[in-house]
Amino acid sequence: MTDFLQLAHDRYSCRAFTDKPVEAEKIDALVEAAVAAPTAVNKQPWHLWVVREPDAVERLSACTRFGFGARVILVLGAAPEEAWVRKYDGRNFADVDASIVGTHIMLTAHDLGLGTTWVGHFNAPAVKEAFPEMAPYDLVALFPLGYPAKEGGPSAGHLTRKSADELVTSI
Repeated sequence: MTDFLQLAHDRYSCRAFTDKPVEAEKIDALVEAAVAAPTAVNKQPWHLWVVREPDAVERLSACTRFGFGARVILVLGAAPEEAWVRKYDGRNFADVDASIVGTHIMLTAHDLGLGTTWVGHFNAPAVKEAFPEMAPYDLVALFPLGYPAKEGGPSAGHLTRKSADELVTSI
């Protein structure tokens, strides 16, 4: 297993894929990583759809400009009514929990030699119309998935980060 910090630094948003199919065992490993993700009070208020049938991938890709030609797309949804809610201010953690799951998916994909990116720019109502089983969920992200193509490498700003001094305060 790759050192975590190295994995976190090396992972990038992949926006182009080869035609090489993603093996079922790698998809299974991504699902396992998603299920292992921690959630508030272990409520697990999320659902993941593995979209891999060509006609389904085509329908889903029609709902975004950012499918990047992937032959597999993961769709992540949150169920706010199933999530833990902080009693002091009513803050619902469904989106936070789904974000943790999504992060596990992205890091695991990179560790497996796959590429993906978090796509938030998609027509959620159109996705729900094309896939009625997703309708009850708040659709959080799409993850186009595949083997990175050379032209799908890191963006020019991939390593640009604010300093810890700008982001962290010790009290």
